[in-house]
Amino acid sequence: MAKKLTRSENMSRIRSKNTKPELRLRRALWAAGCRYRLHYDLPGRPDVVFLRDRLAVFIDGCFWHGCPIHYSAPRTREDFWKAKLRGNVLRDLAAEDALI
Repeated sequence: MAKKLTRSENMSRIRSKNTKPELRLRRALWAAGCRYRLHYDLPGRPDVVFLRDRLAVFIDGCFWHGCPIHYSAPRTREDFWKAKLRGNVLRDLAAEDALI
């Protein structure tokens, strides 16, 4: 039987780059002939950047960025998570403003 992970162990396994949704999108873009740069040095560190078109793409996870459709709030440490996710959303908005 597998050992139950502590919260710290579980959180340490969450990746910020090369996630499954990101890889799926990149493969589809590449197959369609689109060429792009990865994690380019711009505000917010966009996941995919089309330099010629001046287009930055962020592939945000529903949990970490408070998706209004799929997000479900954790049942523990509610105040911490509300503040954490609110900060993520504010950081996303600031990055978007800086890019515009």
